[in-house]
Amino acid sequence: MAKQNVAEQFVDILVRAGVKRLYGVVGDSLNPVVDAIRRTSGIDWIHVRHEETAAFAAGAEAQVTGQLAACAGSCGPGNLHLVNGLYDAHRSMAPVLALASHIPSSEIGLGYFQETHPDQLFRECSHYSELISSPKQMPRLVQTAIQNAVGRGGVSVVSLPGDIASQPAPEKAAETALVTSRPTVRPGDAEIDRLVELIDRANKVTLFCGSGTAGAHAEVMELAGRIKSPVGHALRGKEWIQYDNEFDVGMSGLLGYGAAYEATHECDLLILLGTDFPYNAFLPDDVTIAQVDVRPEHLGRRSKLDLAVWGDVKETLRCLIPRVRVKENRRFLDKMLKRHADALEGVVKAYTRKVDKHVPIHPEYVASVLDEVAADDAVFSVDTGMCNVWAARYISPNGRRRIIGSFSHGSMANALPMAIGAQFTDRGRQVVSMSGDGGFSMLMGDFLTLVQYDLPVKVVLFNNSSLGMVELEMLVAGLPSYGTTNKNPDFAAVARACGAYGVRVEKPKQLAGALKAAFQHKGPALVDVVTDPNALSIPPRISAEMVTGFALSASKIVLDGGVGRMVQIARSNLRNVPRP
Repeated sequence: MAKQNVAEQFVDILVRAGVKRLYGVVGDSLNPVVDAIRRTSGIDWIHVRHEETAAFAAGAEAQVTGQLAACAGSCGPGNLHLVNGLYDAHRSMAPVLALASHIPSSEIGLGYFQETHPDQLFRECSHYSELISSPKQMPRLVQTAIQNAVGRGGVSVVSLPGDIASQPAPEKAAETALVTSRPTVRPGDAEIDRLVELIDRANKVTLFCGSGTAGAHAEVMELAGRIKSPVGHALRGKEWIQYDNEFDVGMSGLLGYGAAYEATHECDLLILLGTDFPYNAFLPDDVTIAQVDVRPEHLGRRSKLDLAVWGDVKETLRCLIPRVRVKENRRFLDKMLKRHADALEGVVKAYTRKVDKHVPIHPEYVASVLDEVAADDAVFSVDTGMCNVWAARYISPNGRRRIIGSFSHGSMANALPMAIGAQFTDRGRQVVSMSGDGGFSMLMGDFLTLVQYDLPVKVVLFNNSSLGMVELEMLVAGLPSYGTTNKNPDFAAVARACGAYGVRVEKPKQLAGALKAAFQHKGPALVDVVTDPNALSIPPRISAEMVTGFALSASKIVLDGGVGRMVQIARSNLRNVPRP
């Protein structure tokens, strides 16, 4: 039997760690690893057209599955292209292992062709970034990288010179145990005691939830019912907390709606659950605040805290719920529910005037119809920019749908690459890329990846021929828009030229039929919807402190009315309010 080389051993470790795919672009320094994948069952090489796509796809796969995913780039320029997608994965706490192939080890530090120092370059967007300089290092170093990515939630980078990848692996290399899942973290008794005391003492409590409430929906609802608390959420908490929620008061932040802002400011006690909500201008500074988070570095970095609780949200609430006193007074909750319903009713009235006849098509209308016709277990990947607005306001979570995007890093062009990673996890699940024309055209080459692998991703293109978010930022800042206009092709014709299904929609009455036909198509499809670029209105809440830079701009970039099915939810919840 032929002796195993370092590349083959590396690939074997990935397989043992549960990695199913390695996304990347081949290159000479990567050849030993790619060839090892070719000869190894249980793992596939996914050839994308740009390494940035590889990193975004791996990050999306990790977010959808909760498991380790991987990507790779060849030496120098190849692995540098990974950096934007890795930043996104790291800030999304997605466990990703990146292989940065390197120049020959004997040439490092001598100005060799394509020389960079990837072990240094990727440190800011990773928990762990190290260079393998000897075959004997590899197994332990890769094990450490995997455990950092999985255990801490984020990116690890391994730099591997191509010549070392080709060398024989050491004899009898130890098959060390690999950490492939994270433990739960329970707070200390003192923190639980103090949180119980704060809740029992407060008359009006509000829960504000982020992505850390994933898997804790039942516990959040039980606590809210016990203490009669309104429940708001940040954008990344929407998919985990908004559905089946009779305490829902909407979303706060730059794209906020409903009564979440009021609920967080008019309470006695605000409890932040699993959220690293970045916009401190939307958080109160005159109420008692407690925060629960599994990552201690998140505690208190957005607002002043009266109590910091280090622990998983689910485990913390399981400890907490039996100990807090049941509150009978629900006046604050009912007040916020009514305010939430009234706020949504107002914008719905503004939105429902002739939207089904307006040309160019209202993007709100597109998102609303998309929400209706998409599958109940669809995965939506959302481009940064105005598509964030439409997804935040119109895509209805139900506990089965997923909504992923570059919500922390804020990168353009993320939706299509993320859809690739999401679709590879399950070809039978509907995956919808909500793309803007600016983001889509930035990495449009990887539409060919859909065709090459016959991935049935459905791209719904919100085509307003502009960088809409940037244009509106300029407008709000008092600047004339400049450099924001896109001269676009017929994207549906481009899709057809690539070998995919493509249809262009210019009138509202064509929309529902076009979306249904695309969703029924068995392969990749693109629906190019020509939308109105002038979709903006007044924010739900703005204060003098918010009137700076991007906060002012994005606060004004909310749609001209409309919140889709959320008003139906609010009406249903309002029926639960006891009448005198």
